[in-house]
This record gives sequence, structure tokens and C-alpha cells, in this order.
Amino acid sequence: MSGTIDRQDAFSGTREVPQALAFDAERLAAHLGRRIDGFAGPLQVRQFKGGQSNPTYLLDTPDRAYVLRRKPPGTLLPSAHAIDREYRVMSALGKAGFPVPRTFLLCEDEGVIGTAFYVMEKVEGRIFWEPSIPTVGGQERGAIYRAMNATISRLHGFEPEALGLSDFGRAEGYVARQISRWAKQYRASETEAIPEMDRLIEWLPAQDVPAHPPRIVHGDFRLDNLIVAPIGPDVLAVLDWELSTLGDPVADFTYHCMQWVMPAMPDGSGIGSLDGLDLDALGIPGLADYIALYEAATGFEVAERLDFYFAYNFFRIAAILQGIAGRVRDGTAANANAAAMIRQIRPLAETAWTFARQAGA
Repeated sequence: MSGTIDRQDAFSGTREVPQALAFDAERLAAHLGRRIDGFAGPLQVRQFKGGQSNPTYLLDTPDRAYVLRRKPPGTLLPSAHAIDREYRVMSALGKAGFPVPRTFLLCEDEGVIGTAFYVMEKVEGRIFWEPSIPTVGGQERGAIYRAMNATISRLHGFEPEALGLSDFGRAEGYVARQISRWAKQYRASETEAIPEMDRLIEWLPAQDVPAHPPRIVHGDFRLDNLIVAPIGPDVLAVLDWELSTLGDPVADFTYHCMQWVMPAMPDGSGIGSLDGLDLDALGIPGLADYIALYEAATGFEVAERLDFYFAYNFFRIAAILQGIAGRVRDGTAANANAAAMIRQIRPLAETAWTFARQAGA
């Protein structure tokens, strides 16, 4: 899960490209000039801050700015860092009129910058890092939330076949596979005994998962992965498609809904939350109203099995963070925010088990 801690600090600007991730800008500019209409140097390259799994760069030219995402250098797992999948899903959705950055080029020739990469447009707009959106008034805040709801509803309305994405993932068994995957990762990276995780690993696989038609799932749909228009609530682009696949749309939507019930950390760290805020005063829809908007737009039932889906999604986040903690423990990853991440695992597991008990555990 990208950007769990201090995401605003990490992604709010660019930096000089470190030597380990540098490449020949002139060679790149020559390559892009032959393949992207209107591309002309001189080219200036900077890297976006943060710990994305796929390094991301700002490409500045006199006429316009672009964004480049690449596989990181070094030995990689065969299925990891699949930038071709990001490019494919954004290209397909863009052709259908869905708000994603325009894609220009996928280059799998490692001779250009050392690894495969793709180039997309740089969308100008606003990114809101806090779910309470403190920088706008209540009327606009509510309009942004309704636009966000309409955007994920629209995503889940596409038939994968109509987009040419029927083979973008296994259509059935998405939630069961996710439970199995993250349970195994949790066990492999476990650093302390958390009874609630043990109970969830036993309980979740035994549950009947509602059957919903497969849809494109984003995998990390949330407010700070959207670019909102400079003026007004319109969503101009949905970012970060690295977890996208075919799957259960309600699992995707209820992941997005967790910010309403996310446990707040005493030290203020952790994932953004609306829990405990006066939503009426803020102009933000309550969870029940927000779910009702999605149900009306998609026809998918959410409220009836909400507790199960919340148990599953909180378990998933806890397992993802445990994986990060395990890699830090093993010395295979370094993260300045590791201690804060580790502190979140138990509260997330406890929240997951609370919802599991409400679902009948």
C-alpha cells in the first residue's frame, strides 16, 4: 500500500534524481522526439519524492510537462512492477472517456533508460491529502465527495470486455485469493503475536463472499489518489493503477469507504480518517448516505455485507503493513516511517476483528 504515512510530505514535490536512478536525459529526449508528436527538448528531469515502487519522474520541456514511470533497476520478481499493466488499463479507460492521465508511449526497450517505462501527461489540478479537506468550504467539500463517488461508480460500471480488458485478471474468486495471499504474507513477515490476526486468518476464508460481476478494480482508490480540478469538484484524473486488476467491485468500494471508520492513532500518524469528525458541519456525506449513492449508481448491494467487507479490508491493510515491517526487520527494506507503520498493525487488526464479530464471528 503506497503512501500510508506522511504521504503529503513524500509526494508534494520533486528532487534531483539520485545517481542510482539517473539516466541519460538527452538519449531519452531523442527517443521521445521520434515517438511522441510535438515532443521537443531541451528536457529537464526531476524525480517525484516518495517511496513509490515504480520510480516516477517529471519531464519538463519548453512546451509542456510529462510524467515518466519506470521499473526500478536491479533484479525484480517476475510479476512485480508491471508498468505495462498500468499503461494498458489507463489507455483503455482513457479511450472510454474515464478520467485518467493521457498515455503517450510504452517503451519496453531497456536500452533507452535502463528499464522499461511509459510516459503520460502531467495533469494540473489539486490533490487533497486529508479526508477532511480543510482548505475548502463545506459546499465544495460535499461536491468533491459526490464527484469521487460518481467516479468510482463509473469505473465499476464498465464491462471489462467492452474495454478490451477481459483478460486483465482472473474474473472469479478475487476476495478469496486476496485473503489467501495476505494471510501467507502476514505469516511470512510476522514480528509479534496478534490474536486478532490469528482469528481473522481462520475466520475469513470460511465466509461466503457475495457474487458480483467482475469489474476493473483500482485497488487503492482514495481521495489522495485523485486530481481534482483547480476550480470546482470535477475529478480530472485517477492515479496509481499499480494494484488494478479484475475483481469484486464492492471489495474495491468498501476499501475506499474505510476512511469513515479508520482508527486514529494517538500521535496523529497513520492513515487519514473521518472517524470522530462532525461530518454534517464539514458538509461530508455520512457513510450510510455515501454507500447509498454508490448503490443507486451501480446496482451493487453494499450495506448488507458491509461488516464482512470491512473485516476483510482492514485485515488486508494490516497484513500489507506487516509485510513492510518484516522487510525492515530482515534488513531488506529501509523506511524512515517503519516504527509508525508497525504501531498501526495491531489497531487495524483489532478493528478488523470488531467488524468480523459484527458480521457473526
